[in-house]
Amino acid sequence: MKPTGIVTDSHSSIGAGEARRLGVRVLPMPFYIDNECFYENVTLTRQEFFRRLDSGARITTSQPAPAEVMEIWDQALEEYEQILYIPISSGLSGSCQTAGMLAREEPYEGRVFVVDNGRVATLQHRSVLDAWEMIQEGYGAETIRKVLEAYRDRMNIYVGVETLEHLKQGGRISAATAAIGSILNIKPVLQFDVGTLETYRKCRGMEKARKAMLEAVHHDFATKFRHWADRGEIYLLAASSAADPVTADWVEEIRREFPGMDVLCDDLSLGVSCHIGQGGLGIGYSCRPARPGEV
Repeated sequence: MKPTGIVTDSHSSIGAGEARRLGVRVLPMPFYIDNECFYENVTLTRQEFFRRLDSGARITTSQPAPAEVMEIWDQALEEYEQILYIPISSGLSGSCQTAGMLAREEPYEGRVFVVDNGRVATLQHRSVLDAWEMIQEGYGAETIRKVLEAYRDRMNIYVGVETLEHLKQGGRISAATAAIGSILNIKPVLQFDVGTLETYRKCRGMEKARKAMLEAVHHDFATKFRHWADRGEIYLLAASSAADPVTADWVEEIRREFPGMDVLCDDLSLGVSCHIGQGGLGIGYSCRPARPGEV
């Protein structure tokens, strides 16, 4: 058997092709549309999801059943002695706590290591890549979990929202605020930081929201995260629930602002997109986790 494998969920935005290349298993996350259950990238296409979202369908997210989690773990443990399970942040879903409880029971205790490092979307994707790289370097599952969790706050992401409707439906803003914001063309910039999603700034129009996000990352690189930025140990990330041409234009704008840096760009998962809506654009970063003994 191979020593260490990785299981994550579809909130990581890791597609089937990359999952096969890395040898990573991805658990499809369930959600409900008008009380009917669907699974991301399995029983509903992205196009159909947004069509239903825009038509006013009631969409809610859900955590997977314990049996579904255990089934994918069992499959992975047929191939690996130990596995790292890297799910959506415990601050956004109860699925991480459920997984933690399951991992403390037989036959998973000592074989399944649940990583709770407060991440979702492209940040979660980057954590999977960090874990994969450390496995290639010979580190074991327990060490990798400790390293990833020690770096839980060494990241950030800003997301500009095109529409206020879904934030209203999710209870994050009032109906009156949404109505006034739509009239004034207000585009909030949200900030995801260690498991929470909060309003960072309110901008008049999406162009100003994009500018505000780029300025925020420049500021972070020059201040709180200067140590990693100066050493080239910071990964630049992008995320989108917008149309492909808009996403491509956003990535090019990021590359112009941060020349020489690679940009990992993902479609926001459907579970995140149901709160953000179509047209959302994000930029973030994640620091390279220091290995044991590194400064």
